[in-house]
Order: sequence, then structure tokens, then C-alpha cells
Amino acid sequence: MGELDDLAVHGETAVGWCAATPPNEFVDEHGRPAADGATVLGEPDPRAPARRVWDDAEVSAMRDTLRRNNGLQGVEVLEPHEADRAARIFFRDGFVVVRDLLDPDRLARFREASARILKQILEIPGEGGRKYVTESGRLPHRYSYGTASASRQLLHDPVWASMIDLPTTTPILERIFGGDDYNVIGAGGDLCLPGAIEYQALHADFQPDWTLTAARIAAAVRLGVRPRTQPGTGEMDHQTRQLIFERTPPHVTVNFLMSDLTWENGPIRQIPGTQTRAQKPPTLADEPDWMRFSTLVGAPAGAGVFRDNRAWHGATPNLSREIRAMPNVEYGAPWVDTDRFAGTLPHAIWQTLPPRAQRLARAITTPPGVWPAGAGVMHPLRSKRLQAKADIA
Repeated sequence: MGELDDLAVHGETAVGWCAATPPNEFVDEHGRPAADGATVLGEPDPRAPARRVWDDAEVSAMRDTLRRNNGLQGVEVLEPHEADRAARIFFRDGFVVVRDLLDPDRLARFREASARILKQILEIPGEGGRKYVTESGRLPHRYSYGTASASRQLLHDPVWASMIDLPTTTPILERIFGGDDYNVIGAGGDLCLPGAIEYQALHADFQPDWTLTAARIAAAVRLGVRPRTQPGTGEMDHQTRQLIFERTPPHVTVNFLMSDLTWENGPIRQIPGTQTRAQKPPTLADEPDWMRFSTLVGAPAGAGVFRDNRAWHGATPNLSREIRAMPNVEYGAPWVDTDRFAGTLPHAIWQTLPPRAQRLARAITTPPGVWPAGAGVMHPLRSKRLQAKADIA
């Protein structure tokens, strides 16, 4: 029996730990090792172990360090009914963890779907003794459910689509966005296999948008911001402008946890209060230890992380024998232009959703009879995804 036959995204697995895959090996769109060792999606980790081997001395030393230090001190894990408190923490830190977003049935279905899609990615054989094909532009043993899809989304999968509007997530999103007129803009998520020995560089998914439109100001007012002007000028004062930026995230992602986040299995790291920082995050060479260990250890399976996509975050080494998967649903503020988001939710699936979910997803739903280009094709290499999209379009 092969290692993929009973693939699961929780519990121990034989998947991962490929010694033939060199540390920090980025590949281009065709699967060729990148000449400069870096891409737009990442940078090499200068402190990574020299070998991708479970019991390598350097891996063992890193495991001991993580056992002692990994985990953000005092991370708060809320209950779903604490919507107001969740929004306050979200605005303060740029993220908030909430347990039990998925009931046992939904968690089981999302685990099955996450494993099913991952199997499609991993069953493509690697070259030169490598167990897997590394995703173009990403560090080895790390994949994105979204970018590995030829459509760049997974809303064509009924399980992902069913998570758009949950009784546990919607009240919190309404507090964050100041109403119910926000939009779904996509769904995907990320994962790391055991043996992902490198840190991913801290980054923001979207750079801060410093434009204050009338619609964005109105959204801030609904959230309780009282605009003030500078004496004698009639212009909005600096404190009000900053408060509006802080209270109006353009994009919010909810990542659902398929397993408990432990000190060992690659927990996401979040740097509190960075969602409106103008400066860039530190490189991996310059990142201080307190940021490297600022991870959400202790967040349980079935929980979710509401993330302001402007906040600094990054993946961490998975030195366990468990896959760490975090599928997601992505949302846009009501004042964000949805025209730039492609139609990735098939109309036939949209019709199966409840009315509120249909309204949230109206901007990215295809016309009747139109299948999203590339939807259903998963491949780590960008060239293969582009070809599949062209063939299906």
C-alpha cells in the first residue's frame, strides 16, 4: 500500500520527509531549480538544517529549540458566541483565534476534502529521487490549495463552497466589516508536509491601502469611528485617518484548522499589531527569535484564525509526522472593488447554497452553464496550470 492510499490531514502519516529534496530548493514554472534561489513567493531560510531527515542532528536541535520556545505567550482562544470581543481583538492584533467554528460533521467533511485535493497534488511524481514536485515559487513541502489550482481557487469544490456562510463565522465577520454587505472573493488555504524544515519569510498577503474613499469612511463610521477635522482646515485629522485604516481591513481570511497547532507541526506565526505598518517585515536573516516563535500553538482542530491580510505572518517548520493543513475562505470589504476578482464559483454550485451565502458570493459566481477556467485541475507547476486553464477556457 502506498503512502497516499490512506492520506489524512490529521494524525500521524508516512507522507513527507523527503531526504532527496534539498533545503531551500525553489523551482520555476517548469519545475527547474531557480538559479538565484529566491522567488516572488519566498526567500531561502539561511538557518535551515542541511538535510531533510527526521533524525538529522540539526533537525533534532531545531526540534529541541521549538519544544522549549515555540508559541505566542498568552494567545487568546475565544468561543464563537464572543463576536464583539473577537472583533476587538482582531482590530487590536490583526488576527483572532476562535474555537469550534466547525462542528464535528463539518470538520470531518473539510478534512476529507483537504486530503482529497492534497492527494491530487502529491500523486504527481517528482524527479531525481524526490517524492513530490515542489510548487513553483514556494519552499519544498509547502503548497497552496489556491495557487495550486489552475483557477487559483477551490470554490468549485462543494465542501469549500459550503463554508462560505457559517453560523459561527458570519456574526464575527459582520462585526469586523460593520455590516452584512461584504463579499466572498475566494477560497483555498495552505498546508505544509512533515519535513518542511524551512521558515517561510514573514509577509503580508496584501499591502496596506492608504486610500480613503467615501465608502471606506462610511464603513468606519458604522464601526463607531467619529471623524474629526483639523482646526481651520476642514481636513480629517491624522488620528482619525489612522483609526480608519486600522478599522477597515480590505480583506479578511478565515483559516480553518484541520489539526491542533502544536510546537512541532508547523503552526502559523502571526506578529500582533502589524496590519497597518508601512515598513516591510524583516528578512529571515534579520528576524528576531521572538517573531520566529510568535506562533499560534494551542489553537485546536475545528478552530479558525480570522486574519487581517495586511498583518505580517508566515509558515514555520513542520518537524512532526503530521500534515498541517489550513483551508480557508477569503472575504472582501464592502468598499473593495470586486470587478478584479474572477468568477470562480460555478453557478450550479452557487444554486445549492442558502440565500445569504448566495448574496455573499454573487460577485464571483459564473453565469449559468459557464465552468470557471481551470477549475478542477491541480498541479504544483505553474506552466501545467496555465496550460490546463487554456485548454479548459
